Amino acid sequence: KKAPAINSDLWHACAGPLVQLPPAGSLVVYFPQGHSEQVAASMQKDVDAHVPNYPNLPSKLICLLHNITLHADLETDEVYAQMTLQPVTSYGKEALQLSELALKQARPQNEFFCKTLTASDTSTHGGFSVPRRAAEKIFPPLDFSMQPPAQEIQARDLHDNVWTFRHIYRGK
Repeated sequence: KKAPAINSDLWHACAGPLVQLPPAGSLVVYFPQGHSEQVAASMQKDVDAHVPNYPNLPSKLICLLHNITLHADLETDEVYAQMTLQPVTSYGKEALQLSELALKQARPQNEFFCKTLTASDTSTHGGFSVPRRAAEKIFPPLDFSMQPPAQEIQARDLHDNVWTFRHIYRGK
């Protein structure tokens, strides 16, 4: 079964502001030994585990990035990207400059806030408490003619599950 596509904005919010992915079609540098070490570490092998060494493989390869797929671990929600690379034997200075230019293009910054949910946030009797700034900048405006002002908000998580919350205003 194929996992549903992950919302790119949500993935980037979870990855953090320092994560920047190159666009498909870019030239990238691939470090096979570093990749091998990352795989070994992610498999939680013990410290003395042998990391395979490929003596005939160059320490770095210039590759064309064909595709990027965004993922989130089902157990931990840790986000990661899977990239399809093709080594290239020759490339021009122009191709390198275009790849560098593509990386420098800033992603539009979305407004978001992070919150660890409380029992009250998820109960049917409580309300979804958020900082006032987040409520004013991110959520649709509340109807203050209602007593108390409240609305139902639906959010999707990384795995495309829909969560419904009751957003209620309890301020002055």
